[in-house]
Amino acid sequence: MNLKDCYNFDDFRKLAKKKLPSPIFHYIDGGSDDEATLKRNTDSFNNCDLVPNVLTDVSNVDLSTTVLGVKINSPLFLSATAMHRLYFHEGERATARAAEKMGTMFGISTMATTSIEEIGKLTKGPKLFQLYIHKDRGLTDNLIDRCKQAGFNSMCLTVDTVVAGNRERDHRTGFSTPPKLTLGSLLSFALHPEWSLNYLFRRKFRLENIIHMTEKGSNIDKSIMDYINEQFDPSMNWRDAEYCVQKWGGPFALKGVMSVEDAKRAVDIGCSAIMISNHGGRQLDGSRAPFDQLAEIVDAVGDKIEVILDGGVRRGTHVLKALALGAKACSFGKGYLFALGAGGQQGVESMLQKMHDEIKRDMILMGCRSVKELNRSKIVYRK
Repeated sequence: MNLKDCYNFDDFRKLAKKKLPSPIFHYIDGGSDDEATLKRNTDSFNNCDLVPNVLTDVSNVDLSTTVLGVKINSPLFLSATAMHRLYFHEGERATARAAEKMGTMFGISTMATTSIEEIGKLTKGPKLFQLYIHKDRGLTDNLIDRCKQAGFNSMCLTVDTVVAGNRERDHRTGFSTPPKLTLGSLLSFALHPEWSLNYLFRRKFRLENIIHMTEKGSNIDKSIMDYINEQFDPSMNWRDAEYCVQKWGGPFALKGVMSVEDAKRAVDIGCSAIMISNHGGRQLDGSRAPFDQLAEIVDAVGDKIEVILDGGVRRGTHVLKALALGAKACSFGKGYLFALGAGGQQGVESMLQKMHDEIKRDMILMGCRSVKELNRSKIVYRK
């Protein structure tokens, strides 16, 4: 199996599983506790059906939308995810190049293995920086200032990770960052020599955006969950979020909003957007799926703030359903990370192209010429 055999999310996942050592693959693939929310994130899209119209002129279909102040070619962009160097030796550089080539937005994490400055120089495409608030508030200010200097378009603050979720797969596989050889993982690394050699002899694994502030940036001798629990600030509150909005001074999103109450508060503190997200089912297991919360949140604040759906997106029809309920755009993480692990930049480009083609084909079949024509009349919930 290779990239030409990958037609959908599951295919890219299977190829990534073949190419990545087991602890690395399962870090992408897993969720917290019983992984009920992880599963629900995608299953929730099946509770409703699209209602197409026929005999409309769909010879020209426009998929573009504007989100967080920038126009993107498709209503799907790359959510910020950590440590791309683990999945492919070029790391975030490969992902950023793919996003720019495909005309969509790329999100880079505080926990990236490529620096803010390097990404700023590498790509002229729309760039979103995803911020975590550390106990060292000087680090938070430093990250925001560096993003301004590097020409990032927008910023989001992740608000659902003040403590790490219980990711039991990582305990079982012995996942750590940087990866360590253990009795449980030794065989898997040995059976994936291409990945292991690239990891050992190419660019060193470092959390480039925080290495200058803490030794934890280059030598996390525990799991990423331990890092979160040790370094992220559990006292983070709405005043801190408002401070970040004001300090950034540009398009700003809160990522991890799941309730109407919090969506309204995001409006009050001056956010440009909210990302309805449960961190890909990796934090609070048993929580609602983002899609299940979408309509209620859009009804409450959709005329005041951009609403972005993040979580569970696997198909073009998932994007259409979210847009029909009022989302401005969707973002995804697992899908493009599997593609990155499966084939680097080429893999991410292939995944994005297939999702773009799906969305366009589905729009034509819906009788919609632009994403603006997707509305509540196009979707019906099953009774």
